[in-house]
Amino acid sequence: MSKSLKRVQRALTEAGLPDTTIEAGEARTAEQAATACGCALDQIVKSILFAGQDSGAVRLFLTAGGNRVCADKASALAGESLMRADGQLVRATTGFAIGGVSPVGHLTPSPIWMDPRLMAFETVWAAAGTPRHVFSIAPQALTTLTSATLADFVE
Repeated sequence: MSKSLKRVQRALTEAGLPDTTIEAGEARTAEQAATACGCALDQIVKSILFAGQDSGAVRLFLTAGGNRVCADKASALAGESLMRADGQLVRATTGFAIGGVSPVGHLTPSPIWMDPRLMAFETVWAAAGTPRHVFSIAPQALTTLTSATLADFVE
């Protein structure tokens, strides 16, 4: 079992939540994950990381699978211009490779904002540290677990 997957499982169980991780098959993209999970595209939680152009500080945006992060809105929330984090920064900050970035279990905590669209569902699905593993969670529990702030940052 991968170290990344174990970190996500530990984050869930240490928070008193059930370990709902499953091997879903190919789930690198939101579309693949929705097909693998048999759910709506917007039930997939995409973990998108940005870095401050001046500070280099990393910020995490959790968005519904069918939505795209608006750089201007995200920058306004962060208080500085943001650029998309590259694979090396994503790995160094989270410990996960792009395509398997979980919203939990990061090596280094980052400020987190969450797309209110995710709150429309009883259950959402997020990457569990690998491109093949996902976990299910109530969006309210995800908000609490990640200390995310609900905000409008999508196009």
